[in-house]
Order: sequence, then structure tokens, then C-alpha cells
Amino acid sequence: MPWSFRSSTPTWLRMSSCSWEMTYNTNAQVPDSAGTATAYLCGVKANEGTVGVSAATERSRCNTTQGNEVTSILRWAKDAGKSVGIVTTTRVNHATPSAAYAHSADRDWYSDNEMPPEALSQGCKDIAYQLVHNIRDIDVIMGGGRKYMYPKNKTDVEYEIDEKARGTRLDGLDLVNIWKSFKPRHKHSHFIWNRTELLTLDPHNVDYLLGLFEPGDMEYELNRNNVTDPSLSEMVVVAIQILRKNPKGFFLLVEGGRIDHGHHEGKAKQALHEAVEMDRAIGQAGSMTSLEDTLTVVTADHSHVFTFGGYTPRGNSIFGLAPMLSDTDKKPFTAILYGNGPGYKVVGGERENVSMVDYAHNNYQAQSAVPLRHETHGGEDVAVFSKGPMAHLLHGVHEQNYIPHVMAYAACIGANLDHCAPASSAGSLAAGPLLLPLALFPLSILF
Repeated sequence: MPWSFRSSTPTWLRMSSCSWEMTYNTNAQVPDSAGTATAYLCGVKANEGTVGVSAATERSRCNTTQGNEVTSILRWAKDAGKSVGIVTTTRVNHATPSAAYAHSADRDWYSDNEMPPEALSQGCKDIAYQLVHNIRDIDVIMGGGRKYMYPKNKTDVEYEIDEKARGTRLDGLDLVNIWKSFKPRHKHSHFIWNRTELLTLDPHNVDYLLGLFEPGDMEYELNRNNVTDPSLSEMVVVAIQILRKNPKGFFLLVEGGRIDHGHHEGKAKQALHEAVEMDRAIGQAGSMTSLEDTLTVVTADHSHVFTFGGYTPRGNSIFGLAPMLSDTDKKPFTAILYGNGPGYKVVGGERENVSMVDYAHNNYQAQSAVPLRHETHGGEDVAVFSKGPMAHLLHGVHEQNYIPHVMAYAACIGANLDHCAPASSAGSLAAGPLLLPLALFPLSILF
């Protein structure tokens, strides 16, 4: 699809408030997604690679975890009686979603198979285990990550002959069955693994939903199997239909996490189509909620070393060429480039001539200045867009960990409830608790 600036304005750009957040981790100028997720979900800055713990926890050191756990806004909402949900296009135990429920010294401890013996012997639990055990009444969980829930070498329900899709757990636990066993008998809990099952659910008869649609991360939107894999926007619609039944409201965390993966692979077209799908999800959520009682926040956890330039004319495809040749090597270049990454190509001792390749291909890796197997994050401040009650508090430039405190303040959850006193008998307009939806949509892209 040829994208140009004549396209419609993204939904998030039409929100009423805009601010900037500083994304660095406590020990890193350029952050990773685990430390940033801890900041915007738990309200404290953390070290690179750690989730749901303070900066007193050192990465990969299990024995620095105990006593340094921090709770998230998802927990605060659940404790206040709201329904809560997580929807992601990554594994449900990936960096961003895991900060909502887990406390781990290492973001890569997806199952016990990925943990070192020392951490296991010291009593640390893997992130998939914590998903099922830490907050047992998360109402909606959807994304990828099936293989981390099952015993080692258990055949996957969808990819029966793919060894990489098989279960990974060394402890022999079937976490899906354990998840089911934790649900009250009088409640309706559903485990699903494909799009058909999702779209045939009756939300009125669903109290708890666990949807795991891929063994690992979900497929890119451009590659998605429309029969077996739902889109992000389809997952969001069903999640809200289930969560909004609670008269006390809900908190929903939605992550377009494969935007980040596309950039790491230097595949700008994949990344930007993921962003378009994220925008569809934001639009769907907006149509199902009200500005009167819903604070919606759209932001990124960090930026990427992704750039768009070359003095391209209006109407030019953003996946196209700049209108001039380089004045140094006399070769064309694309409007989209990366500061580093796998797109670095040298042919015959010179920069590759992009006119000789299919730069419009879905998996084309845009040229980069420095060769790396994986492109890196950027360290710039990123935008925060918001609408709804108290959205005006998200203005100016803030630390990233300010965000969940604003959301908690707006929803009257968490520790600071002084402003939530009910109206006096004289009929004054004292602030009362917001009892309906609260939503957060983190993306992994700089807008």
C-alpha cells in the first residue's frame, strides 16, 4: 500500500492532550522495554532488563529480587474492584505485559527452561509461572506464548510437526490447566487458541479469558493467517466487551509490540503496518468507550534509530526513494533509513544501489549507517497522547514513571485517594471516583 502524507490523520494525533516522557532506565541512557514497562506501569524507574522490581534489583541476579518488588496499575485497579486485561501481539510473558503482573530480575526468564540453575535454586519463578499465580483473577489475557505454558516437548495444538513450537517447561507443569483450576466453578472461564474461537465467544458468558494464539510472538499483521490469528483490533474489541460488564470499570493494557520487532529487524514496512493496526485498535477502543469516564493514554516505551527524510515531495510513498541521488556516492537512497541495524549492505566495496533491489517488499531491510544484527532503540523523549478525565495532567515533559500515577489519580485507585472524597451533603462538586473504563495503549515506536 503506497503511504503518503495525504493519508488520514492517525487516531492518537486527534487526542486532546499531548506531552513528552523521558524514557531512560536507571542504568541506561538508551532504555530497554523491561525497564520502561516497569516505569509506565509500576510508577518507578528500573534497571535495564528487569520487570516489576525497583532499581535495587540487578539484572539476572535472582537474590536481589526479594523485598524490591513493585506493583503495577493493573494490580491497583484489580484491588479496587475493577476488571483488568492484557492484550498484546507479543508473547504474553514478554517485557511489556510482564511488568503488569511479574517481578523478575531478568525479562528473558520466559519459562524455567530459560532460567539459570542458580536462579531456580534461589527460588525465583519464571514469568509464565507468575502470570498464572501472581494475580490469579486477571480477567482477560490475550497474545502469543503458548509454548511457555506447557511441559518440555509437548506438541503444539497448531504446529504439530514444528519442534520449535513445542512446550518448554522443565517443571512439567501445564499452566493452562492450572489457570483453569484457579477460576471459581460458578464463573465462565475460556481458554482459546485461534481466531474462530475468539470471534464466536459470547462476551456475556465469559468471565475469564486466556487466548494464546501462537507458540511465541504473534505474526506480523502483513503475514497474519486470517483463519487462526486474530488482529490486534479484534482482540481489543472482545476484551472491552468482556471487561466493561463490570460497573466499577476496568483497566486494559494493549501493546502493539511487534512494531518494535519490525524496527529491530530493519523492516520498516512491517513495523509501520503494525502501527496502522495499532491505530485501528485505538479507534475501536474509542468507539466503545466514553470521554466522560475513560482516560485513554497512547504512548511508546522508547524510540528507535529510525529516520524519514530526503526532501521527499508530498504524495511520495514513504517506502519510496528520495528525489535525488547522494552527492557523495551518486547512488539513490530510500526516504526511510536506520542509524544502525541489519540493513547495512556493501556491494563491490560500495554502498548497495537500492534501485537494483525491491525496496517496496514487505521484508525489505532499509539501509543503515552501522552494521548490527539487530537495530537498537533510541534515547529520545517520546510523545504521550491522551484524552478523557484528567488528561490535562499529561502535558509538558515528564519522567516516564509519572504516567501510571496520573492514571491512578484519574481513576481513584492506588495509594493516593485524598482527592476522591464524595460530594458533601451541601452538594459541593468534590472529586468522586471514576468508576468506569481506564485504558492504556503502549506502542514501541516514536511518533
